Order: sequence, then structure tokens, then C-alpha cells
Amino acid sequence: MSMKPEQAAGFQKVFDKLVENVEQVLLGKNRTVRLAFTAMLSGGHLLLEDFPGTGKTSLARAMAQSVQGSHSRIQFTPDLLPGDITGVSIFDQKQGVFEFHRGPIFSNIVLADEINRASPKTQSALLEVMEEHQVTVDGVTHETGEPFMVIATQNPIEQAGTYRLPEAQLDRFLMKASLGYPDHASTMRILEGSAKKAAGELDGVVPADMVVKLIELARTVHVDTEINDYVSRIVEATRFAPEVRLGASVRGALALIRASRVHAAAQGRHFVIPDDVKALADSVLSHRLVLDPEAEFDGVTANNVVGKILIDLPVGAPAE
Repeated sequence: MSMKPEQAAGFQKVFDKLVENVEQVLLGKNRTVRLAFTAMLSGGHLLLEDFPGTGKTSLARAMAQSVQGSHSRIQFTPDLLPGDITGVSIFDQKQGVFEFHRGPIFSNIVLADEINRASPKTQSALLEVMEEHQVTVDGVTHETGEPFMVIATQNPIEQAGTYRLPEAQLDRFLMKASLGYPDHASTMRILEGSAKKAAGELDGVVPADMVVKLIELARTVHVDTEINDYVSRIVEATRFAPEVRLGASVRGALALIRASRVHAAAQGRHFVIPDDVKALADSVLSHRLVLDPEAEFDGVTANNVVGKILIDLPVGAPAE
């Protein structure tokens, strides 16, 4: 069953309301806020690589308030243990059984702050829950509930005492984005107190169960065979680019299609066009690429590679 035009119009209306609500807190960050909600309504997770004090925590809290969901924040440090994230089983002496105490991962929106400061063992605790939306402790599986989204942050400057995120974990983030510093006009508005509310004071726009319905509705956006072919050729091109050692996976191609569906619906369309793919390809694919060390030394970035592919690759060319 495909999405109908009137459903696309309704989706756009709700999407715009969500973005406008969060923009009461984050001034001048329309594109990043739209990307964040695109990731959420695609059923995916968001990686924010940015400097301290740019509003990453405020974004996660404002999104949780907007969808009337629960929010938790995990500060990743070198001594953080997997059980500090997922929860632990504690023996109840009165009942004579082990009782599971849920960790902070059991929230609708989880902010994993400075995720690359924790050890690889601790980071691996997120692999199952990000992919399956469940946690297995002592052989027992616990569902996180829906909606579920991880917003992780890392500081691009201070690398001392950090651990590089493994490719398997990077691949589980639907998008990578950056808030950046506000422009002069937005900074002036912030200093003048134009931010209407604090992140914790926002009114809810839709209930959490409505978000689940929107995620399901977005999956009905029509994707033509030519769009699938275009996405496939983009992903294949990342694997054969001379600057790339490891290209995007099939999971990356699926993520780009999912995100493009939401992007189309957010524009009021019930079908995907190539411009939807182009608008999101950089955010969805760049963090999945592993560049050749020589290319990195020459100043080449994954964003450059994806941008060049989009320029060089024609939309309607037949698959090879």
C-alpha cells in the first residue's frame, strides 16, 4: 500500500510543527533539526560530531519533549561499564530471584554524550540495542519500546583519551550531522533572550505512539525502480572510488532509501525523487566510508568523495 497525496500533506504538516517546536530552543539550526527528525521518523539513529556548547543536549531534550517521550543522557567515560548502559540483574533476597534493573538505555531518546570516550567493550553494548531495539542480559531479552533513538556526540578536536568508533557501530547510525556555531544574527537573538523556552519547557506536538505511526506511514512512500538503481550506483561508486579503502554497505543503501522516503513526505510528496537522495546522501553515507591513509593525508574527506560522486554520476544512467 502506497502513501496517498493527502497523507503526505498531513505528514508534512506534523513534520513542520515538530521542527518549529524545537527551533524555539535551537535558533538558526533548521537543517540540522530537520535531519534529526528525518533520522527519527526513519527509525534510525543520529551521530553529532561537534564542539562543546553547540546545543547537542538541548536538541535531544527538545525532541523528546516534542514527541512527549522519555529522555535520558549517558555521559560516556573510560570507566563506564556495559551494565551502566543496559542495566543489571540484582539478586532479591526476599524473593530469591534475580531482578532486572533497567539502565538509561530504556528511553525513547537517549543522548550518548562523547560516545568515543568509552572503551570498545562499553561501546559494543550499544550494537544490539541500536539494531534490534532490545537488550539481552543474562540470556533474557528486554524490549526498549518504541519509538527508540540514540543521539550520540563526539568532539572532533579533543582526541586524547578517546577510542575510534568501530565501523560496525558507525554503520548503525543512520546519519551523521553537525550543529555548528550559530550565525551572527542567531547569536544576537540568543543573547537578547529570543529563545522562547528552555528545552525542558516545550509543549508536546504529538504523542510518542503517533511517532510510531508516522514511521510506519513513511515506509509507504513510493520509491521507483530508477531511484533504487540510482542509490545502488551511488553506493557502488563509493566502493570503487580511488580514495576509499572501505565503501558503503548495503545497510547504507537501505538507510538512504529510508531517509529519502521521510524527506519526500516532509516535502508533502508521496513519492521519492532524485533530489531527495541528493539532499541526504552526504549525511547518510559519508561516515560509513573508510578513506585511504594517503588520501586523508592529502586532505581528502569522505564528504568530498560523496560530493564528487553525486556530481559525476548521472541520475538516469542504466545500471552496469
